[in-house]
Amino acid sequence: MSSYPDDEEVVPFDGHAGSFPKEFGYGAFDGDHDVTLSSNNEQKPRILLMGLRRSGKSSIQKVVFHKMSPNETLFLESTNKIVKDDINNSSFVQFQIWDFPGQIDFFDSTFDSDMIFGGCGALVFVIDAQDDYMDALNKLNITVTKAYKVNQNIKFEVFIHKVDGLGDDFKMESQRDIHQRANDDLSDAGYDKIHLSFHLTSIYDHSIFEAFSKVVQKLIPQLPALENLLNILNTNSAIEKSFLFDVVSKIYIATDSTPVDMQSYELCCDMIDVVIDVSWIYGYSVRDEQETTAFDEQSSSLIKLNNGTVLYLREVNKFLALVCILREDNFDHKGVIDYNFLCFREAIQQVFELRNKHQSMTNSSGSPIINGKNIVGDTHMNSSFIDETN
Repeated sequence: MSSYPDDEEVVPFDGHAGSFPKEFGYGAFDGDHDVTLSSNNEQKPRILLMGLRRSGKSSIQKVVFHKMSPNETLFLESTNKIVKDDINNSSFVQFQIWDFPGQIDFFDSTFDSDMIFGGCGALVFVIDAQDDYMDALNKLNITVTKAYKVNQNIKFEVFIHKVDGLGDDFKMESQRDIHQRANDDLSDAGYDKIHLSFHLTSIYDHSIFEAFSKVVQKLIPQLPALENLLNILNTNSAIEKSFLFDVVSKIYIATDSTPVDMQSYELCCDMIDVVIDVSWIYGYSVRDEQETTAFDEQSSSLIKLNNGTVLYLREVNKFLALVCILREDNFDHKGVIDYNFLCFREAIQQVFELRNKHQSMTNSSGSPIINGKNIVGDTHMNSSFIDETN
Protein backbone atom coordinates (compact mmCIF):
# COMPACT_ATOMS: atom_id res chain seq x y z
CA MET A 1 0.00 0.00 0.00
CA SER A 2 1.34 3.44 -0.89
CA SER A 3 2.07 5.81 1.94
CA TYR A 4 0.67 9.32 2.16
CA PRO A 5 1.91 12.37 4.01
CA ASP A 6 0.83 13.10 7.54
CA ASP A 7 -0.16 16.75 7.52
CA GLU A 8 0.88 17.02 11.16
CA GLU A 9 4.56 16.73 10.22
CA VAL A 10 6.36 20.02 9.82
CA VAL A 11 9.36 19.46 7.58
CA PRO A 12 10.84 22.24 5.43
CA PHE A 13 10.21 22.09 1.71
CA ASP A 14 12.61 23.83 -0.66
CA GLY A 15 10.04 24.61 -3.37
CA HIS A 16 11.73 22.66 -6.16
CA ALA A 17 9.63 20.28 -8.21
CA GLY A 18 11.79 17.21 -8.48
CA SER A 19 13.67 16.68 -11.73
CA PHE A 20 11.19 18.65 -13.86
CA PRO A 21 12.90 21.75 -15.34
CA LYS A 22 12.07 24.83 -13.30
CA GLU A 23 11.56 26.85 -16.48
CA PHE A 24 8.53 24.66 -17.22
CA GLY A 25 6.87 25.42 -13.91
CA TYR A 26 4.10 27.86 -13.11
CA GLY A 27 6.43 30.14 -11.17
CA ALA A 28 7.08 30.43 -7.47
CA PHE A 29 4.60 28.80 -5.16
CA ASP A 30 2.78 31.41 -3.11
CA GLY A 31 2.24 29.19 -0.12
CA ASP A 32 4.51 31.17 2.19
CA HIS A 33 2.31 34.24 2.04
CA ASP A 34 -1.13 35.00 3.37
CA VAL A 35 -3.83 35.26 0.77
CA THR A 36 -4.34 38.82 -0.44
CA LEU A 37 -8.04 39.53 -0.64
CA SER A 38 -7.62 42.54 -2.91
CA SER A 39 -5.49 40.68 -5.41
CA ASN A 40 -4.97 41.98 -8.93
CA ASN A 41 -5.86 38.48 -10.13
CA GLU A 42 -9.37 38.43 -8.73
CA GLN A 43 -10.69 38.43 -12.31
CA LYS A 44 -9.47 34.83 -12.61
CA PRO A 45 -11.80 32.01 -11.63
CA ARG A 46 -10.90 30.38 -8.34
CA ILE A 47 -10.68 26.72 -7.43
CA LEU A 48 -11.04 26.06 -3.71
CA LEU A 49 -9.36 22.97 -2.24
CA MET A 50 -11.15 21.89 0.93
CA GLY A 51 -11.38 18.83 3.14
CA LEU A 52 -10.39 17.46 6.52
CA ARG A 53 -6.82 17.48 7.80
CA ARG A 54 -4.50 14.86 6.28
CA SER A 55 -6.84 14.26 3.35
CA GLY A 56 -4.10 15.12 0.82
CA LYS A 57 -5.13 18.57 -0.45
CA SER A 58 -1.68 20.17 -0.56
CA SER A 59 -0.14 17.01 -2.01
CA ILE A 60 -2.60 17.13 -4.92
CA GLN A 61 -1.71 20.74 -5.67
CA LYS A 62 2.03 20.09 -5.55
CA VAL A 63 1.93 16.97 -7.71
CA VAL A 64 -0.37 18.36 -10.40
CA PHE A 65 0.84 21.94 -10.72
CA HIS A 66 4.39 21.91 -9.36
CA LYS A 67 5.61 18.55 -10.66
CA MET A 68 6.56 17.27 -7.25
CA SER A 69 7.20 13.56 -7.00
CA PRO A 70 4.46 11.84 -4.97
CA ASN A 71 7.08 10.51 -2.56
CA GLU A 72 8.35 14.04 -1.91
CA THR A 73 4.94 15.09 -0.59
CA LEU A 74 5.76 13.15 2.56
CA PHE A 75 7.81 16.16 3.64
CA LEU A 76 5.21 18.89 3.09
CA GLU A 77 4.44 21.22 5.94
CA SER A 78 1.01 21.25 7.49
CA THR A 79 -1.38 23.81 5.98
CA ASN A 80 -2.43 26.13 8.80
CA LYS A 81 -3.71 29.12 6.84
CA ILE A 82 -5.40 29.90 3.53
CA VAL A 83 -2.76 29.99 0.80
CA LYS A 84 -3.18 30.69 -2.89
CA ASP A 85 -1.40 29.68 -6.06
CA ASP A 86 -1.72 31.46 -9.40
CA ILE A 87 -1.89 29.18 -12.43
CA ASN A 88 -1.43 31.38 -15.48
CA ASN A 89 0.84 29.74 -18.02
CA SER A 90 -1.50 29.89 -21.01
CA SER A 91 -4.51 31.81 -22.17
CA PHE A 92 -6.82 28.94 -21.30
CA VAL A 93 -5.32 27.61 -18.09
CA GLN A 94 -5.65 30.74 -15.96
CA PHE A 95 -7.07 30.45 -12.49
CA GLN A 96 -6.21 30.55 -8.82
CA ILE A 97 -6.10 27.63 -6.40
CA TRP A 98 -6.88 28.42 -2.77
CA ASP A 99 -5.80 25.72 -0.34
CA PHE A 100 -7.77 25.76 2.92
CA PRO A 101 -6.64 24.22 6.21
CA GLY A 102 -8.75 21.29 7.32
CA GLN A 103 -9.64 22.83 10.66
CA ILE A 104 -11.28 25.96 9.21
CA ASP A 105 -14.54 26.95 10.92
CA PHE A 106 -17.20 28.32 8.58
CA PHE A 107 -19.17 29.71 11.50
CA ASP A 108 -16.26 31.77 12.80
CA SER A 109 -17.01 35.51 12.70
CA THR A 110 -13.74 36.15 10.83
CA PHE A 111 -14.71 33.82 7.96
CA ASP A 112 -16.04 35.95 5.10
CA SER A 113 -18.23 33.54 3.14
CA ASP A 114 -19.27 36.14 0.57
CA MET A 115 -15.68 36.94 -0.33
CA ILE A 116 -14.49 33.32 -0.34
CA PHE A 117 -17.35 31.74 -2.30
CA GLY A 118 -18.53 34.77 -4.27
CA GLY A 119 -15.77 34.62 -6.88
CA CYS A 120 -15.36 30.84 -6.81
CA GLY A 121 -15.55 28.85 -10.03
CA ALA A 122 -15.18 25.36 -8.56
CA LEU A 123 -14.96 23.82 -5.10
CA VAL A 124 -12.96 20.61 -4.80
CA PHE A 125 -13.63 18.67 -1.59
CA VAL A 126 -11.08 15.94 -0.85
CA ILE A 127 -12.14 12.82 1.09
CA ASP A 128 -9.59 10.28 2.36
CA ALA A 129 -10.95 6.92 1.17
CA GLN A 130 -8.55 5.03 3.46
CA ASP A 131 -10.04 6.62 6.58
CA ASP A 132 -13.48 6.73 8.18
CA TYR A 133 -15.24 9.28 6.00
CA MET A 134 -18.33 10.01 8.11
CA ASP A 135 -16.80 13.22 9.54
CA ALA A 136 -15.71 14.19 6.03
CA LEU A 137 -19.27 13.78 4.74
CA ASN A 138 -20.59 16.01 7.49
CA LYS A 139 -17.98 18.64 6.63
CA LEU A 140 -18.82 18.25 2.94
CA ASN A 141 -22.49 18.92 3.61
CA ILE A 142 -21.73 22.05 5.68
CA THR A 143 -19.24 23.33 3.10
CA VAL A 144 -21.44 22.78 0.04
CA THR A 145 -24.60 24.26 1.55
CA LYS A 146 -22.69 27.28 2.85
CA ALA A 147 -21.12 27.89 -0.56
CA TYR A 148 -24.37 27.34 -2.47
CA LYS A 149 -26.14 30.00 -0.41
CA VAL A 150 -23.52 32.52 -1.54
CA ASN A 151 -22.92 31.41 -5.13
CA GLN A 152 -25.22 28.97 -6.96
CA ASN A 153 -22.92 28.83 -9.98
CA ILE A 154 -20.11 26.98 -8.20
CA LYS A 155 -19.11 23.60 -9.66
CA PHE A 156 -18.88 21.09 -6.80
CA GLU A 157 -16.31 18.31 -7.23
CA VAL A 158 -15.61 15.51 -4.74
CA PHE A 159 -12.25 13.74 -4.94
CA ILE A 160 -12.42 10.32 -3.27
CA HIS A 161 -8.68 10.30 -2.69
CA LYS A 162 -5.91 7.80 -1.82
CA VAL A 163 -7.63 4.91 -3.61
CA ASP A 164 -4.37 3.42 -4.93
CA GLY A 165 -4.12 1.05 -1.95
CA LEU A 166 -7.69 -0.20 -2.29
CA GLY A 167 -9.07 -3.11 -4.29
CA ASP A 168 -11.32 -2.43 -7.27
CA ASP A 169 -14.41 -3.74 -5.52
CA PHE A 170 -13.74 -1.65 -2.44
CA LYS A 171 -13.14 1.44 -4.59
CA MET A 172 -16.48 1.13 -6.30
CA GLU A 173 -18.28 0.34 -3.06
CA SER A 174 -16.72 3.39 -1.36
CA GLN A 175 -17.67 5.62 -4.27
CA ARG A 176 -21.24 4.32 -4.29
CA ASP A 177 -21.59 4.74 -0.53
CA ILE A 178 -20.11 8.25 -0.47
CA HIS A 179 -22.22 9.27 -3.47
CA GLN A 180 -25.40 7.96 -1.86
CA ARG A 181 -24.78 9.44 1.59
CA ALA A 182 -23.68 12.85 0.28
CA ASN A 183 -26.71 13.26 -1.96
CA ASP A 184 -29.08 11.99 0.73
CA ASP A 185 -27.69 14.54 3.20
CA LEU A 186 -28.22 17.36 0.70
CA SER A 187 -31.73 16.14 -0.10
CA ASP A 188 -32.63 15.99 3.59
CA ALA A 189 -31.39 19.56 4.00
CA GLY A 190 -33.56 20.76 1.09
CA TYR A 191 -30.76 21.23 -1.45
CA ASP A 192 -31.86 18.81 -4.17
CA LYS A 193 -30.64 21.12 -6.95
CA ILE A 194 -26.98 20.89 -5.93
CA HIS A 195 -25.04 18.60 -8.27
CA LEU A 196 -21.93 16.83 -6.97
CA SER A 197 -19.38 15.24 -9.33
CA PHE A 198 -17.33 12.37 -7.89
CA HIS A 199 -13.82 11.26 -8.92
CA LEU A 200 -11.62 8.40 -7.71
CA THR A 201 -8.11 9.84 -7.40
CA SER A 202 -4.55 9.07 -6.33
CA ILE A 203 -1.31 11.03 -6.66
CA TYR A 204 0.48 7.77 -7.49
CA ASP A 205 -1.15 7.40 -10.91
CA HIS A 206 -2.71 9.58 -13.59
CA SER A 207 -6.18 9.61 -12.05
CA ILE A 208 -5.55 12.90 -10.24
CA PHE A 209 -4.54 14.57 -13.52
CA GLU A 210 -7.63 13.33 -15.31
CA ALA A 211 -9.87 14.46 -12.45
CA PHE A 212 -8.34 17.94 -12.42
CA SER A 213 -8.64 18.06 -16.20
CA LYS A 214 -12.41 17.70 -15.88
CA VAL A 215 -12.50 20.38 -13.18
CA VAL A 216 -10.51 22.88 -15.23
CA GLN A 217 -12.53 22.21 -18.39
CA LYS A 218 -15.67 23.42 -16.61
CA LEU A 219 -13.95 26.80 -16.11
CA ILE A 220 -13.04 27.24 -19.80
CA PRO A 221 -15.79 29.14 -21.64
CA GLN A 222 -14.19 28.28 -24.99
CA LEU A 223 -14.47 24.52 -24.40
CA PRO A 224 -17.25 23.98 -27.01
CA ALA A 225 -15.08 25.67 -29.64
CA LEU A 226 -12.05 23.57 -28.78
CA GLU A 227 -14.02 20.31 -28.84
CA ASN A 228 -15.54 21.32 -32.17
CA LEU A 229 -12.09 21.97 -33.65
CA LEU A 230 -10.74 18.64 -32.42
CA ASN A 231 -13.73 16.77 -33.86
CA ILE A 232 -13.18 18.39 -37.25
CA LEU A 233 -9.45 17.63 -37.14
CA ASN A 234 -10.12 13.98 -36.29
CA THR A 235 -12.70 13.56 -39.04
CA ASN A 236 -10.49 15.01 -41.75
CA SER A 237 -7.26 13.34 -40.64
CA ALA A 238 -8.46 9.82 -39.72
CA ILE A 239 -7.41 10.40 -36.10
CA GLU A 240 -9.00 8.13 -33.49
CA LYS A 241 -8.44 10.30 -30.42
CA SER A 242 -6.91 13.72 -29.77
CA PHE A 243 -6.10 15.73 -26.66
CA LEU A 244 -5.14 19.38 -26.21
CA PHE A 245 -2.71 19.31 -23.30
CA ASP A 246 -1.36 21.94 -20.99
CA VAL A 247 2.24 20.74 -21.13
CA VAL A 248 3.28 21.91 -17.67
CA SER A 249 0.55 20.22 -15.65
CA LYS A 250 -0.33 17.40 -18.11
CA ILE A 251 -4.01 18.15 -17.69
CA TYR A 252 -5.96 18.12 -20.93
CA ILE A 253 -7.99 21.27 -21.41
CA ALA A 254 -10.01 19.73 -24.23
CA THR A 255 -10.54 16.48 -26.09
CA ASP A 256 -12.85 15.31 -28.86
CA SER A 257 -16.35 13.97 -28.27
CA THR A 258 -15.34 10.30 -28.10
CA PRO A 259 -15.03 8.75 -24.60
CA VAL A 260 -11.68 9.08 -22.82
CA ASP A 261 -9.84 5.82 -22.30
CA MET A 262 -7.62 5.99 -19.21
CA GLN A 263 -4.88 3.93 -20.82
CA SER A 264 -4.75 6.24 -23.84
CA TYR A 265 -4.58 9.27 -21.57
CA GLU A 266 -1.70 7.72 -19.62
CA LEU A 267 0.20 7.02 -22.85
CA CYS A 268 -0.21 10.65 -23.92
CA CYS A 269 1.02 11.89 -20.52
CA ASP A 270 4.08 9.63 -20.72
CA MET A 271 4.77 10.92 -24.23
CA ILE A 272 4.77 14.51 -23.00
CA ASP A 273 7.25 13.57 -20.27
CA VAL A 274 9.55 11.98 -22.86
CA VAL A 275 9.35 14.99 -25.18
CA ILE A 276 10.09 17.47 -22.40
CA ASP A 277 12.97 15.41 -21.00
CA VAL A 278 14.61 14.89 -24.39
CA SER A 279 14.02 18.53 -25.39
CA TRP A 280 15.61 19.70 -22.18
CA ILE A 281 18.70 17.57 -22.80
CA TYR A 282 19.20 18.26 -26.50
CA GLY A 283 17.05 21.29 -27.32
CA TYR A 284 18.17 23.80 -24.70
CA SER A 285 20.82 26.34 -25.76
CA VAL A 286 22.04 29.87 -25.16
CA ARG A 287 22.22 32.19 -28.16
CA ASP A 288 23.28 35.83 -28.03
CA GLU A 289 23.28 35.61 -24.23
CA GLN A 290 19.62 34.59 -24.33
CA GLU A 291 18.26 31.22 -23.29
CA THR A 292 16.15 29.47 -25.91
CA THR A 293 13.15 27.42 -24.85
CA ALA A 294 13.46 23.67 -25.22
CA PHE A 295 9.77 23.32 -26.13
CA ASP A 296 9.04 25.61 -29.09
CA GLU A 297 7.07 25.80 -32.34
CA GLN A 298 9.34 23.23 -33.97
CA SER A 299 8.71 20.62 -31.29
CA SER A 300 7.06 17.41 -32.42
CA SER A 301 7.29 13.73 -31.66
CA LEU A 302 6.25 10.45 -33.24
CA ILE A 303 6.02 7.18 -31.31
CA LYS A 304 4.98 3.92 -32.99
CA LEU A 305 3.63 1.22 -30.69
CA ASN A 306 3.90 -2.50 -31.40
CA ASN A 307 0.12 -2.81 -31.75
CA GLY A 308 0.01 -0.69 -34.91
CA THR A 309 -0.91 2.53 -33.11
CA VAL A 310 0.88 5.84 -33.61
CA LEU A 311 1.18 8.67 -31.05
CA TYR A 312 1.80 12.04 -32.71
CA LEU A 313 2.58 15.23 -30.78
CA ARG A 314 2.74 18.75 -32.20
CA GLU A 315 3.36 22.03 -30.39
CA VAL A 316 0.43 24.47 -30.50
CA ASN A 317 2.07 27.25 -28.49
CA LYS A 318 4.62 27.51 -25.71
CA PHE A 319 2.44 25.72 -23.16
CA LEU A 320 -0.07 23.79 -25.25
CA ALA A 321 0.46 20.61 -27.24
CA LEU A 322 -1.79 18.49 -29.43
CA VAL A 323 -1.40 14.74 -28.92
CA CYS A 324 -3.13 12.45 -31.42
CA ILE A 325 -3.71 8.70 -31.46
CA LEU A 326 -4.23 7.03 -34.84
CA ARG A 327 -3.62 3.82 -36.72
CA GLU A 328 -0.24 3.44 -38.40
CA ASP A 329 -1.92 2.82 -41.76
CA ASN A 330 -3.64 6.21 -41.56
CA PHE A 331 -0.34 7.94 -40.87
CA ASP A 332 0.81 7.31 -44.43
CA HIS A 333 -0.77 10.67 -45.35
CA LYS A 334 1.37 12.63 -42.90
CA GLY A 335 1.41 15.69 -45.16
CA VAL A 336 -2.37 15.96 -44.99
CA ILE A 337 -2.30 15.57 -41.21
CA ASP A 338 0.36 18.27 -40.87
CA TYR A 339 -1.58 20.66 -43.09
CA ASN A 340 -4.75 20.07 -41.10
CA PHE A 341 -2.79 20.64 -37.91
CA LEU A 342 -1.65 24.07 -39.20
CA CYS A 343 -5.29 24.93 -39.88
CA PHE A 344 -6.14 23.74 -36.38
CA ARG A 345 -3.38 25.83 -34.82
CA GLU A 346 -4.53 28.91 -36.72
CA ALA A 347 -8.08 28.36 -35.47
CA ILE A 348 -6.79 27.99 -31.91
CA GLN A 349 -5.04 31.31 -32.33
CA GLN A 350 -8.36 32.88 -33.29
CA VAL A 351 -9.83 31.57 -30.06
CA PHE A 352 -6.90 33.06 -28.15
CA GLU A 353 -7.40 36.43 -29.80
CA LEU A 354 -11.12 36.40 -29.05
CA ARG A 355 -10.33 35.48 -25.43
CA ASN A 356 -8.00 38.47 -25.16
CA LYS A 357 -10.54 40.71 -26.84
CA HIS A 358 -13.14 39.81 -24.23
CA GLN A 359 -10.70 39.95 -21.31
CA SER A 360 -12.05 43.33 -20.23
CA MET A 361 -15.55 41.83 -20.02
CA THR A 362 -14.56 39.13 -17.51
CA ASN A 363 -16.07 39.05 -14.07
CA SER A 364 -14.92 37.55 -10.82
CA SER A 365 -16.19 34.08 -11.73
CA GLY A 366 -14.51 33.92 -15.15
CA SER A 367 -15.14 34.91 -18.74
CA PRO A 368 -18.60 35.10 -20.28
CA ILE A 369 -19.77 31.97 -22.02
CA ILE A 370 -18.79 31.97 -25.68
CA ASN A 371 -20.50 29.61 -28.08
CA GLY A 372 -17.95 27.62 -30.03
CA LYS A 373 -19.77 28.03 -33.32
CA ASN A 374 -19.66 31.80 -32.96
CA ILE A 375 -15.88 31.62 -32.78
CA VAL A 376 -15.14 29.13 -35.51
CA GLY A 377 -18.07 27.62 -37.31
CA ASP A 378 -18.23 24.22 -38.96
CA THR A 379 -18.49 25.76 -42.42
CA HIS A 380 -15.43 27.93 -42.00
CA MET A 381 -13.27 25.12 -40.68
CA ASN A 382 -14.42 22.51 -43.19
CA SER A 383 -13.38 24.83 -46.00
CA SER A 384 -9.83 24.95 -44.60
CA PHE A 385 -9.20 21.34 -43.65
CA ILE A 386 -8.30 18.75 -46.25
CA ASP A 387 -10.21 15.48 -46.04
CA GLU A 388 -7.71 12.62 -46.04
CA THR A 389 -10.24 10.33 -47.71
CA ASN A 390 -10.25 12.45 -50.87
